[in-house]
Amino acid sequence: MIVRAATTDSAIGARLLIGVILLIGIAKKNAILMIDFAIEEEKAGKSPEDAIYQAALKRFRPIIMTTLAALLGAMPLALGHGTGAQLRQPLGIAIVGGLVVSQLLTLFTTPVTYLALHRFTRKKHPDGPEGDVGSVAVERHGAERLGQLQ
Repeated sequence: MIVRAATTDSAIGARLLIGVILLIGIAKKNAILMIDFAIEEEKAGKSPEDAIYQAALKRFRPIIMTTLAALLGAMPLALGHGTGAQLRQPLGIAIVGGLVVSQLLTLFTTPVTYLALHRFTRKKHPDGPEGDVGSVAVERHGAERLGQLQ
């Protein structure tokens, strides 16, 4: 975003920074939507992999709708015509460019980070912390598998 503004001879100022703050909020909201849904799925007994997969599938539409609404709302700013367009254009460019990049990063990195942190916490606490749904699901799956083998 800042690189894009610098390469288009736009002013890097308060308006651009407002756009960056807006982007951080939207990207954080998207990740929270996915993670919250995955945690609920884990509480229902799904494995972490299945939970984050379902979260990514079921929360894709709301995430895309929010991103597209913000993106389309910022297009007139980014295209910038008329009096004072040079002041508003950096904000529009920051929002449009940042939304595209943050959307791709959020959709691909959030599930990977969720699974990596889940595995890290499981290794740190081999018995699983109290109330760890993932370890309960693994134990339940292991008991079912043992019953099938006998």
